[in-house]
Amino acid sequence: MPRAKPASNSKNIMPPNARNTGRRDNRGPKEPKEPSDTVEKVVFINRCAKVVKGGRRFSFSALIVTGDHKGRVGCGFGKAKEVSEAIRKASDSARKAMKNFSLAQNTIPHEVTGEFGGGRVMLRPASPGTGIIAGGGVRAVCEAVGIRDVLAKSLGSNNHANVVKATLEALSKLRPREEIFRVRGIKMKTTKAEAAAEVATA
Repeated sequence: MPRAKPASNSKNIMPPNARNTGRRDNRGPKEPKEPSDTVEKVVFINRCAKVVKGGRRFSFSALIVTGDHKGRVGCGFGKAKEVSEAIRKASDSARKAMKNFSLAQNTIPHEVTGEFGGGRVMLRPASPGTGIIAGGGVRAVCEAVGIRDVLAKSLGSNNHANVVKATLEALSKLRPREEIFRVRGIKMKTTKAEAAAEVATA
């Protein structure tokens, strides 16, 4: 005797054109992120060991400098149990701390000295082709901000964080020529090209 077919459950039948709204089926390709113009430079990574009953536990800290080569730069510090996570935290902190600084083409407008804690850094403008005569954290900051020709000297502590922050403090003291003349009430002399342009428009 043939068996009777079980009654089909109409609730489980989906029309062929029905769209499944489940989470897995909705996972499409992620939208590509816009390319970032910022550059990140790792200045220093420190490892700290904590002695516990079962042995030693390691943690890491990272100091990162982030800039866009167009006059904006910032530094960040991050701590974690993994190096990659510490770098990520420091990078996020550096992006949030980015500030604009006044530059003169590929160098700085004038000599300046910055201090932070025990760190003391001196920066001097240099002629084209000189390059960045600096090392460590000072070089990282100058490259990230977009300076190509500069003479630098660290005169204080060798602590990486203090040297980087002293360099940022020095950059914050930079003022363009126009601003200095305006504050002093001095009228800038017009160049031959500007004078010729004024005559042509008159």
